[in-house]
Amino acid sequence: MKNFVEELKWRGMLAQIMPGTEEALQKEMMTAYLGTDPTADSLHIGHLCGIMMLRHLQRCGHKPIILVGGATGMIGDPSGKSQERNLLGPETLYHNQECIKKQVAKFLDFESKDANAAEMVNNYDWMKDFTFLDFAREVGKHITVNYMMAKDSVQQRLNGTARDGLSFTEFTYQLLQGYDFLYLYQHKGVRLQLGGNDQWGNMTTGTELIRRTLGNDAEPAFALTCPLITKADGKKFGKTESGNIWLDPKRTTPYRFYQFWLNVSDDDAERYIKIFTSLDKETIDALIEEHRQDPGRRVLQRRLAEEVTVLVHSQEALDTAIEASSILFGKSTKEGLEKLDEATFLDVFDGVPHFDVSKDVLGQPAVEIFTQAAPVFPSKGEMRKMVQGGGVSLNKEKIAQFDRPVTADDLIDGKYLLVQKGKKNYFLLTVK
Repeated sequence: MKNFVEELKWRGMLAQIMPGTEEALQKEMMTAYLGTDPTADSLHIGHLCGIMMLRHLQRCGHKPIILVGGATGMIGDPSGKSQERNLLGPETLYHNQECIKKQVAKFLDFESKDANAAEMVNNYDWMKDFTFLDFAREVGKHITVNYMMAKDSVQQRLNGTARDGLSFTEFTYQLLQGYDFLYLYQHKGVRLQLGGNDQWGNMTTGTELIRRTLGNDAEPAFALTCPLITKADGKKFGKTESGNIWLDPKRTTPYRFYQFWLNVSDDDAERYIKIFTSLDKETIDALIEEHRQDPGRRVLQRRLAEEVTVLVHSQEALDTAIEASSILFGKSTKEGLEKLDEATFLDVFDGVPHFDVSKDVLGQPAVEIFTQAAPVFPSKGEMRKMVQGGGVSLNKEKIAQFDRPVTADDLIDGKYLLVQKGKKNYFLLTVK
């Protein structure tokens, strides 16, 4: 059995760990769980460190359980938040849970016949019939208000910038999460909870609830956290100007997903390749050394982007992303453009000048459209010169005559015209 804690240490994935955890993991197969709130129908890359912890846990011979917080998701966790989150209904939560399971199934083996097959549970199943009186009697009496008040997550909200303070609903969150641990301990044999470092207070409340409820003679429960991932400049990881980087290809195209990893800094690439891939230490050390010899080749970023894109999406999605990436800088063709779905096509040309033109221009000479309808060229004379010099392309095909008609047959996806001046200057026209 591989040492799970050692695996996390060299990968930079260990923040805090309760005494005795490593020794207990080395003795026998242990069942561990990690919770996630189903507040959206997709995980984003901010969730990936926790999911990778479960992946490494299973590969080290232990049993992973992912808990979808259908009940706690209706309340909201104060940890690291400045305001209470929106509450979701049961139908939305169930839909989100099913979507999340499909994503997590790419990282964990739910189908294995071995004892350490992964499982997914939903705390709504055991919380929905738990009355407030039962909760107060069976859970509330074991944990004092003084103990709960001392938690950093509570103190930060009480002393922080939140205008409305901390609601009772949120204050009880650590008891609800603690009860999850107790329930899974009693019904699934779970003795270890994994999570992000902002969850340490809630997790240790769980171990304390187990001890106080079942007594000191019960098998001890443990907690282990991974660090909150940041970028080298200290900014939040996984956020871009356009928002989160999601695992769902409908929310973030595989092309944009691939580009995110491809464009991380050298320092971040060295950390991320350990955290977000399953490559072994020998392979990663060799890649880091190769990268340091010639950083301009971006060996680390390329391998990181390839590994994570295949893991989250597929080899086919990676191939499409690489092909799409080559369009801006390589010798792509009109057929290559037409292969792209609309979302990817728009992502590739996200930063280029964009003009809307009327469909009435179809049939007119290119020189009229690209000077009058859209200011791609400042004058007809300049366009004539560039066309004669072979420097103008429409949809990646050279224009031989400046006055050739542009027709509906030229449209990409029935509505787009891609004009290229020289090697790097692109203009996207949307025909409406």
